[in-house]
Amino acid sequence: MKLCANLSLLFAELPLIERVRAARVAGFDGVEIQFPYELAAIRLKEALAAAGLPLVLINLPAGDLLQGGPGLAAVPVRQVQFDAALDEALTYAAMVRPSYVNVLPGRLAEGVEPERALTTLAGNLRRTAEAFAVLGIRVLCEAINPLDMPGFLVNTPQQLQALLDVVDHPNCQAQLDLYHMARQGLDPAGCVRQLGTRIGHVQFADCPGRGAPGTGNLDFSAALAALDEIGYQGWLGAEYRPAQEDFAWLQRWKNTNR
Repeated sequence: MKLCANLSLLFAELPLIERVRAARVAGFDGVEIQFPYELAAIRLKEALAAAGLPLVLINLPAGDLLQGGPGLAAVPVRQVQFDAALDEALTYAAMVRPSYVNVLPGRLAEGVEPERALTTLAGNLRRTAEAFAVLGIRVLCEAINPLDMPGFLVNTPQQLQALLDVVDHPNCQAQLDLYHMARQGLDPAGCVRQLGTRIGHVQFADCPGRGAPGTGNLDFSAALAALDEIGYQGWLGAEYRPAQEDFAWLQRWKNTNR
């Protein structure tokens, strides 16, 4: 079991550059960062090397998505901005070498038909997958629940599968967040089985509350057993909001492989 810390949510009391070492001390095997671009790529590369940790995942810049806007990837009139975001991510990734880059679909923009938005998104995913294939970096796309992020374009495994079918590129896979599935009332284990070998990366938090494992009622044993069933051997990204920095669950998972 390979566990990585999402440094955008964990160790948030520290400057981003110091969270890398904190993840190592806590016992994580790697790190992921939603949007690392505030930090010079060379500084992040040096911090990773000093801690002896790999960078598992970063997101493509997403414009105004976290401020309530539609983002970039599925908005036809924002193609120039998306192209700039892709160039920025390529330059950054060439230095820090993440294993994966995630493209967030974003919200449905006002005045845009869902079919046109999805066509735009599929085209941008295909171009991104092609561009990052040159660097040997896999491209991901994820479904996010519509309760925490109303208007988000892709919510369910079925919608994600349909999108990947249209993209039809070997360098584009699914990112599955167990929390986002449970938050909308779906069975995380069933979602794992549905996406199967299309899953490139997994993230998790307990539900409800988006806290550490054990703070909610998500059945992690069933979800992890389903991942075993499909032969998943990738990373598990801890992307939760800690009430306190208590990583007892981490050692328990490592000791029991659960």
